[in-house]
Amino acid sequence: MKTIQKQTQKSIFLNLSLFQFLSFVRRGVFYTFMINYLFDLMQTVTSTTLLGTLNMMASALGQNLLWGKIADRYKLRTKLIIIGESVAATTYLVVFFIHKSLLNIQAYFASGLTLVFGLSFLEFFWSMSDVGWAALLTDVTTNKTRGSVVGALNFIAALGRMIGITFAGMLYNNGEGFRQGTIFYIVVAMLIASATIMGVTSKTIKTLPIKTQKLVSNKATAETPMNHNAQIYKWFLISLIIIIIGATCTNQVFLLFLKLPQGLNASDPQMSLILTAWTVGGMIISLLSGWLADRIGRAKVFFTGLLLAIVTPLLYSIAFDVYVMAFVYGLNGIAFWTIQTVGFAFAGDIIAEDRRGRLFSRYNTVMALSWGPSGLLVGGPLSDIQTKNFGQSPLTAYINTFYTASIITAVGAVIFVIKVFKHETKSV
Repeated sequence: MKTIQKQTQKSIFLNLSLFQFLSFVRRGVFYTFMINYLFDLMQTVTSTTLLGTLNMMASALGQNLLWGKIADRYKLRTKLIIIGESVAATTYLVVFFIHKSLLNIQAYFASGLTLVFGLSFLEFFWSMSDVGWAALLTDVTTNKTRGSVVGALNFIAALGRMIGITFAGMLYNNGEGFRQGTIFYIVVAMLIASATIMGVTSKTIKTLPIKTQKLVSNKATAETPMNHNAQIYKWFLISLIIIIIGATCTNQVFLLFLKLPQGLNASDPQMSLILTAWTVGGMIISLLSGWLADRIGRAKVFFTGLLLAIVTPLLYSIAFDVYVMAFVYGLNGIAFWTIQTVGFAFAGDIIAEDRRGRLFSRYNTVMALSWGPSGLLVGGPLSDIQTKNFGQSPLTAYINTFYTASIITAVGAVIFVIKVFKHETKSV
């Protein structure tokens, strides 16, 4: 029986790994140059952040109002993922054809808005896949191994993203990859493959004995008051909101900074190299941070990631060589993937089993701030105001934005230390 159980768990992990790999290849292929493409169409930094911002809002509404509750009430995991991936594949095609028709009549700004609003509409339904994935991953891990498993999957995710970025550098071709639909078609094919993999996974999970899906021991439940962990989780999310805003508000600005003639003036292949370094840093640390989090504690490893997230934006302004920038951005990748890996494991430890859908919806919403809202709230406006209202050069404006990002992240880190770091948490 134990042999069969181990084989089943290995099969589940393999399927989850394949799904994670395809998901991040797809993200690397599609989103690496999307900001640059939107900027070419819409011509302002702030407008380019609308994509991630509206995506995040649609995802947050879907997860918190609908999908999280459905996941908890009906115990749906894999079905939500399969439906979400399938809906996404169909909608991507519809959005592309509308976008293409507007390009044909030279309505460039409108074609950009089509991408922004079309992909945001898609995200409301696609977010059911995010809820299902978070709950499923927590279901099939334990609090003793969750950090290591999440770290391994994030390693695979980083590898997939690196491969996706590499292909993006070749497929983008100054926007032709989007204009001709090549990138859209590749993404749709991967979404169909992901839905198929999750269909196989759903059948495998049904063979697991019920006891193996118990995440939380009775002993741990008895030792830790529910309201204590609820307070910790609340402050964890509050600190995480500030941290994510600070750590990611420069995402869009950074991509434009790399292309700036007064700065690095990086070519598409050089840009891919720098972005790949970020992924390689994250790929290496994912395994290590998850392993360390299981052994020395989540909070200590998480805080280490915060320190790097504070320091690295300060170094962008002095990294005027492609290879130096690749190294610095690699350190930033280590910071972000440490926060993401350990943060997920930390949340999984203290969220009750019957509330995983709803509470992971909140966690996913906070992490989704990195998609664009942080850029819309801080990075984009701060850059545009300096250049358009105060006559600063784009180089100066972008560097000042990097400094601001470090300050914001530091504020979040202080809150984390005061309200979360000192508390030892166990599973609820």
